[in-house]
This record gives sequence, structure tokens and C-alpha cells, in this order.
Amino acid sequence: MIKKVVYIISFIISLQTLEAQIIKTEIPDSLSRWEKLNKVGLDFTQITFVNWSAGGNNSISGLVKGQFIRNYKYNNFKWSNELLMRYGVNKQEGQDLRKTDDAIQLNSTIGYRKDSISHWFHGGKFTFQTQFANGYNYPNVDKAISKPFAPAYFFLGIGSEYARKDLGFNIYLSPLTMKMTMVLDRRLANEGAFGVDKAIYDAVTGEITSNGKRTRTELGALVTGQFKKEVFKNIVYDTRATLYTDYLKDFGNIDVDWQNYLEMTVNKYVKANLGVHMIYDNDIKTKVEENGIQVIKGPKLQLKQIIAIGLTYSF
Repeated sequence: MIKKVVYIISFIISLQTLEAQIIKTEIPDSLSRWEKLNKVGLDFTQITFVNWSAGGNNSISGLVKGQFIRNYKYNNFKWSNELLMRYGVNKQEGQDLRKTDDAIQLNSTIGYRKDSISHWFHGGKFTFQTQFANGYNYPNVDKAISKPFAPAYFFLGIGSEYARKDLGFNIYLSPLTMKMTMVLDRRLANEGAFGVDKAIYDAVTGEITSNGKRTRTELGALVTGQFKKEVFKNIVYDTRATLYTDYLKDFGNIDVDWQNYLEMTVNKYVKANLGVHMIYDNDIKTKVEENGIQVIKGPKLQLKQIIAIGLTYSF
């Protein structure tokens, strides 16, 4: 009887070992070459006044955000992909719902290095940016100042990237990058919004003789960089900047897009966020309300500041 039990146990162990070997054999090695990260979050800001002598309006804000990363690396070849999405709204007492944040950004970089020691990868970079919904110069909601794909930005170029994963740092240098600005909304294109050529009007009748261009193409130099690292315990600093100048028009006039974020971890799911986003683009003219009419002014520094606490889930 004991011998039979020993035989049965030995047989089961043999089957389990064989099964493990089969499973191990069937899994392709290529799966381990992908690095994946999915992160979604919901931030809240809420203010309530009850018998507050100084006065104030009750308000509540919400921001939905997502980050999806897919990185592939094999020997000296790498392909990095990142999709960022944000959409935020605010509701104040006595006011309609207003948009506070709206962005879609896709970054893709491909590179090859000559050996495993070098930190320089030579290749190309593609970036796409647009938004989900219409934007308004509040309180005027009759005429949108931006829309989905109005604008949308495409960057495509060749260059070299210096990447140090151990330092949380990378910088990409491109001497040749095409930038395409798309304004697919006809009214905004006719107004010459976001730097496209505006419509031509008849001097006598005031009618449009030639519609505005929906696209504008530039060729210039691009520099992007990112530093992301835990600077203190449970506090991560993430800064990323994009600098671009056009060779064909106003060379040396640099478009700047600089984002700074501090992510402070409370626990596994709760995080506090502090962010500052600055943009300067000579082609983006400001619009102000004067006597009920939108008037186009010159370019200005755009600044957005965010303080929020919310829930984050990574998978």
C-alpha cells in the first residue's frame, strides 16, 4: 500500500514538472521585452460656504486623467510609446458647467544604439496633440475658440535621444522636424486661428473670396526633455519641456511648452497633485471680450496651475 502511495505521489510530481516545462516552453521570450503601465485617476476639488461672512460661491471640480505606456526593448533597439489624456470640469454656484482641462497627447519614439554601453539612441519621434471638446472664452459660450482637431498638432522628425533610466532623465535633439498645425473647423480656419492663413475677403462686398487654410506646415528644430524621479519619500517630481523653432519663418522664435508636476503619495490609491503648465507660441493669438465682441490680440504667455487630491489606480 505504501509503495502504491509513493508511486502515485511520484507520478503527480512528474506531471507537474512536465506541465511547468511545457508552459515555460510555450511562452515566447518576446513578451518580456514589453514594459506596460496603465494609470487612471480622478481628482476632486470642492469648496462649500455656510453663513460665511466674507462671502463666496460653492464650487466643485473634477478631473479625469489617464496615462498608458507601452515600451519595447530588444538588444540595442527600443520603441517608447505614451498616451496621455485629461479632461476636467468645474461647477460654481450660479454658473453653468465649465471646462478646466482638456488634452490628448500621444508620444512615440523609436531608436537604435550602436552598443549596450551607449546611452544615445538614434532614430525618430512622432507626437500628436489635440482635445476632446470645444473651448470657450467664458462667460461667452456662443462662439468656441477651440474645438477637437482645431487645433491639432503633429510633430514628425529624426534625431537622437540621450536616455538614462537610472536617473529618470532623457533629452531628444532633432535638427529636422516637421510640425503640422491642423484647424479643421471652417470658421476658426477663416479667422486664421492658431497660425493658419486666414480667409481673404472682398473689399467691397465683404464676402469670402478664398477660404482660410485648414493646415500649416513648418520645418524646424525640436528639443524635448523629461526628468521624473522621487525627490523625497513618496514625492515624485515630473518635468517635461518641448522647444521648437521654424527654419522657414521667424527662425529663432521659439515655441515653448513646459509642464511641471509634483505627485505626493498618501497611500496606494490616494495622491495629491500640484502642477504648473506654461505655453508660449507666437502663432497663438489671445482673444478677449470687449463690449460683447471677441477681439484678437497678440500672443501671450499661457499659464495653468493645478492643485488637487484624488484617486489613482495602476494596472
